[in-house]
Amino acid sequence: MENLVPFTSIDLGKITSHRSGEIKFGEKMLTIPKDVDTIQFLNECKAKFVLFGIPEDIGVRANAGRPGAASAWESAIKSIANIQHNRFCKGSQLLILGSLDVREELKQAENLNFHDVDDRKKFSILVEKLDKEVSHIIFNIVKAGKIPIIIGGGHNNAYGNIKGTALAKGKPINAINLDAHSDFRILEGRHSGNGFSYSFDEGFLKKYFIFGLHESYTSKNVLLRLKDLEDRVRFNTYDEISIRKVKNFEQELNQALSFIKNDCFGIEIDLDSIPNIASSAMTPSGFSVEQARQLIHHFGQHANASYLHICEGAPDLCDEKNPQMIGKLMGYLITDFIKAKNILTE
Repeated sequence: MENLVPFTSIDLGKITSHRSGEIKFGEKMLTIPKDVDTIQFLNECKAKFVLFGIPEDIGVRANAGRPGAASAWESAIKSIANIQHNRFCKGSQLLILGSLDVREELKQAENLNFHDVDDRKKFSILVEKLDKEVSHIIFNIVKAGKIPIIIGGGHNNAYGNIKGTALAKGKPINAINLDAHSDFRILEGRHSGNGFSYSFDEGFLKKYFIFGLHESYTSKNVLLRLKDLEDRVRFNTYDEISIRKVKNFEQELNQALSFIKNDCFGIEIDLDSIPNIASSAMTPSGFSVEQARQLIHHFGQHANASYLHICEGAPDLCDEKNPQMIGKLMGYLITDFIKAKNILTE
């Protein structure tokens, strides 16, 4: 894992706010000691969860989205370090692996223009490079018997999460995706809108459930493809659950879980599904933060829940008065997942 930027105990100390009478996550979370083999430490440490950041927005830009997701990792880790360590959730269960070194890729993408055909090809090549690195790191985390918690980055990284987990498990996996969009677009070169279609086409994704599609932002072609694949790819829409109310949120959670639960599955959370959260495709309408938390709890408590990926949050696009809100939201979602996994119901 040579392209990993380790997160050290010194880094952790700098972002943890110490207060008398309190114990913060930052005082209990594990980091990889200097001069210790990363793979060996992964296999031997007692942490159940491994936190890994992908501070890039190349895939988003390759999909004509607004950049800003590269800033989510820094915001998230600062928030997570200052969560209270208590009987509800313990920081000692979490190892901070670090983040993917994407500095060179970001530099190469800096002046690329989505509207230029040749530049789009260059974007795709950069995303494929990220795919390779992400899948390698996720493979090693899962192979060590740990549960990855991934902070994106664009939703292009779903591909690496799925591939890495599938390779470590030795078989294709399933996925639940809370998202306003299908991210199941055509195989036109890699970007943030086709991570699931590529992983499906290449045999790493077995079953896929999209929770809360926005009807106004799903193309006819995608809907036709989803219909053709309904034995393995299913969805519901935000509109039918929350606007027309012809479907019930809790019942849909059960339906989706029933569809994917018999094999290992990943939980994918695109923050553009939540209203007024700064992201590459920010929406004014969608599921609430509370509903997103309920979804993570519902799926996370199943034994086959194999990772959590939170993506597309863009703190750099936040209101200047509340730049920390994306990180704080991610902290809630991550602790919800940890608490759910500690219940482990079948």
